[in-house]
Amino acid sequence: MIRVMLCCSASGEFRHCEASGHAGFARRGKDIVCSAVTVVLRSAVHLLSNLCDLHKESVSIITEASSRGNLSFRIVVNEKEMISSEVAIRLMCIADFIRDGVGSVSKEYPSCVQLSESTLDF
Repeated sequence: MIRVMLCCSASGEFRHCEASGHAGFARRGKDIVCSAVTVVLRSAVHLLSNLCDLHKESVSIITEASSRGNLSFRIVVNEKEMISSEVAIRLMCIADFIRDGVGSVSKEYPSCVQLSESTLDF
């Protein structure tokens, strides 16, 4: 099973995401469930990277893919800089993108994908 944990700020802005495991729907290289989740998460990383390139002074991204089937990525907010409302809205949209994308795969293949969410208190 693929387990995805999405963590957002109290106002709904993306903060980090961790994914681990394999769907087990089909053999390696032919698993449409793994492919679907991978496309959603890689697209989210790409969107976050583009956002960070445009707003280097306020946010940066850290990604880690320690092994096949494991991906972690987080946004780091520079505490000395206030993030703009544009950045905040984009972070909310990226959280929605992950939630909707992985959530729809989870609804269709509930024995293969589990999406959990947590909220930071600060």
